[in-house]
Amino acid sequence: YLYIAQPPLYRAKHGKSEVYLKDDRALEDYLIDAGIEDCVFNLADGSQVAGQDLKGLIDFARVVKSQIAGLTTRVPTKIVEQAAIAGVLNPQILSDSEQADQAAAYIASRLDSLETEVEKGWKGESLADGGLSFVRVLRGVPDGPHVIDGAVIRSVEARGLDAHTAELQQSFGSHGTLVAKEKEFSITGPVSLFDAIMELGRQGVSMQRYKGLGEMNPEQLWETTLDPNVRTLLQVKASHADAAEDVFSTLMGDVVEPRREFIQANALKVANLDV
Repeated sequence: YLYIAQPPLYRAKHGKSEVYLKDDRALEDYLIDAGIEDCVFNLADGSQVAGQDLKGLIDFARVVKSQIAGLTTRVPTKIVEQAAIAGVLNPQILSDSEQADQAAAYIASRLDSLETEVEKGWKGESLADGGLSFVRVLRGVPDGPHVIDGAVIRSVEARGLDAHTAELQQSFGSHGTLVAKEKEFSITGPVSLFDAIMELGRQGVSMQRYKGLGEMNPEQLWETTLDPNVRTLLQVKASHADAAEDVFSTLMGDVVEPRREFIQANALKVANLDV
């Protein structure tokens, strides 16, 4: 086996406090804890969510946002999000033409509710393959069609979102407001809730993202990466040495074309791409 010590990806500094965070998940957790302080989510029915209940709702929003991201390489996030809240990412519903047409019209109305007056005008229609299509015209220029095709509706991610319908409708069926630190955010779904908390959490925080160990001084390197009492080790098994060698040669070799083809084929599979 090969063991690789794992350095932190981020350093967060707030006032005199300094924290090292190992990955994006740890960064999100840190910002959530900071963001929910003195924060209240007001739902449309007059109820309020705060404290640990709010943290639980934000954790739920994070899961939903991740599932939505798996479906939005070609469709705007807000369309998939509003379809999920409407509870129509369901092949059984969309296999009925009348229900599918009603679903498309309802999602279009929800999309209009997000827009300013001059940007309204969403139209939705059902498709023969069990999907949905949405379009609007802005200043004479078509925006769309944006298609959630039948294959997407039947995907694992869509099934996951459909399983969350009840909770999505309870928390985001109507627009709410997030109030904190003299700021107020309009919340139209789990994505806007999560993004608002991230914005609040970043206030007053200085962030540094490490690209390599050379950016640390020796004391920081020992404290975060090498100290046996706190370090994290990644075990690497060389069970597929030939495949690993092929990938390494493609990415680090002198021939440019295979590297370009590899990046083009895999770019949409990663969250952060540094070319």
